[in-house]
Amino acid sequence: MVVRITRMEGELGIEVYDDGVGFDPAAGEAGEAGGGLGGLADRIAALGGALDLESAPTPARGCARRFQRGSARLPDGPLRVVIAEDHYLVREGVRALLEDSGEVEVVAAVSTAVELLDAVAELAPDGVLTDIRMPPGHHMEGIDAAHRIRAEHPNVGVVVLSQHADEGYAFALLKDGTAGLAYLLKDRIGDLDELLRALREVCAGRSALDARVVDALVERRGRRARSGLDELTPRELEVLREMARGKTNSGIAEALFLSESAVEKHISAIFAKLGQAGEPHLHRRVAAVLAFLQESQ
Repeated sequence: MVVRITRMEGELGIEVYDDGVGFDPAAGEAGEAGGGLGGLADRIAALGGALDLESAPTPARGCARRFQRGSARLPDGPLRVVIAEDHYLVREGVRALLEDSGEVEVVAAVSTAVELLDAVAELAPDGVLTDIRMPPGHHMEGIDAAHRIRAEHPNVGVVVLSQHADEGYAFALLKDGTAGLAYLLKDRIGDLDELLRALREVCAGRSALDARVVDALVERRGRRARSGLDELTPRELEVLREMARGKTNSGIAEALFLSESAVEKHISAIFAKLGQAGEPHLHRRVAAVLAFLQESQ
């Protein structure tokens, strides 16, 4: 169950999402004195307010959300996603592609960052798929919106799409933390499996980074100045690159044909060389990826 409290002019809104089947508000108001919804209505009335109930018996929509970063679980049903893209044909094409997969329910498709923020606030989706450049400025509205969404709605993951394999954009997106964020090149739209994987990752509170962006970062390692990254072995750099792509230890092991124990040893060595040995595991992992991104500028 998720309880969301919002404050508006003269009103306090309490929204409860669960995996039940709803109820009849008229029946819900009845009950023992001082208890249940009836008792809550009486207490609110005593303060000069009113309790309005909006519910109806309906099948569960898989509205369970994660409770903490790092311990998230995906909803039982399709991911509820908002799309933001200013080109109509691209927007509707992506909508059709995702919905035809059976794994995504597109709850809104908008064309501006302002409309995106409004849709997220109103619909509470599991995730967002947004272009990096949108009206009015066609600059980095998608990244700015992603930061605001993660700050105001930490249960919502965001995948940012860009036409540019420019690590500067990726760093701008991930500079304040990687949880619940992904950066993909726009031509990944044609790779449904990759697109769905990124959505699942961010909706579970993890991150993903396009492989070609990671490759660009690796190629520019020569521009690093003084950094603990210089001390990493080629194999440790490979492991760190896979970490930057958002992969788990088992995913790294599979990609590099290593055992999970070997991956764990390499990651421990990376943490030690980057001076993060004493930090919590999740913080160390995020810090290592950020160091990799920042020092590649």
